[in-house]
Amino acid sequence: MAEQNSGERRSLRTSVKGPLMFSAFWAVLAFFAVLIFASGGSAKAPRFDLAFTGAGIAFIVTLVIAAMLSMSYKDNAEHLGKGSGVNLSSRKPASSFGGHAAEPSSDADERGDIR
Repeated sequence: MAEQNSGERRSLRTSVKGPLMFSAFWAVLAFFAVLIFASGGSAKAPRFDLAFTGAGIAFIVTLVIAAMLSMSYKDNAEHLGKGSGVNLSSRKPASSFGGHAAEPSSDADERGDIR
């Protein structure tokens, strides 16, 4: 659960205002897009019924998605930022493809291979 302190303002992540503004933006965008494209040209009447329906659907869908994403938010564990991965240091890059130094093999010299 999000930490709540009485009297302090909530951050945008734990506030309700952020997802509502996000959903309202996409609802307005969907309203105008449907209003323009559903009429079928400037000679015909604009379709406000379809525009309001599209705006409502866009608002609800984006609000549900934003709520699901905000509920699934979790900070990373502290040990993940300590550099415990495979490549601990990037200062000394490998000198060849396999990560091993390119040394001539003694087998090739014994067989008489030409380099």
